[in-house]
Amino acid sequence: MTNIAIFASGSGSNFESIMSQVVAGKLPQIEVTALYTDRVDAYCIERARKYNLDVHINELKNFDSKADYERKIIEWLTAEKVEWIVLAGYMKLIGANILNAYPKRIINIHPSLLPKYRGKDAVGQALNSGESITGTTVHYVDSGMDTGEIIEQRTCDIKPGDTKEQLETRIKALEHTLYPEVISKIIQ
Repeated sequence: MTNIAIFASGSGSNFESIMSQVVAGKLPQIEVTALYTDRVDAYCIERARKYNLDVHINELKNFDSKADYERKIIEWLTAEKVEWIVLAGYMKLIGANILNAYPKRIINIHPSLLPKYRGKDAVGQALNSGESITGTTVHYVDSGMDTGEIIEQRTCDIKPGDTKEQLETRIKALEHTLYPEVISKIIQ
């Protein structure tokens, strides 16, 4: 059994997708120790309660520095014997302390075909690009914004007349399938 921590900042739909696979026995090799969030008002907290999962809320504004903020996170990770970190809509760059503690053991999912459309509003960027294809990418996390080594990608058509919400819905559906599959493959 491999202990993982899931980090999220928003609604937590990818978090819930992973948890539903765990509960259904489709990810038998992992144990989710806790949800880590940087926002006290994040909806992912409600989703975690549904699974009776511990939640660690850690807001950067409550610390003197990002290094202090990350040291607190590492204390929790160490206490829970976490071996992998799974980012699922976590909207902060991971700093040197956590990267050094978990080399090549932090993964993220991003709603574009990286290296295109890094950072925020990747779906809007893709929609406004004039391209006909976008998708989602699972990648290892490094010190850059969505610059880590690509693990796997899935494509999604951008249809004429698509709204941002329609495209986001199709990309989310891809993510909810892809992320658990990648976790199953790489986290043993």
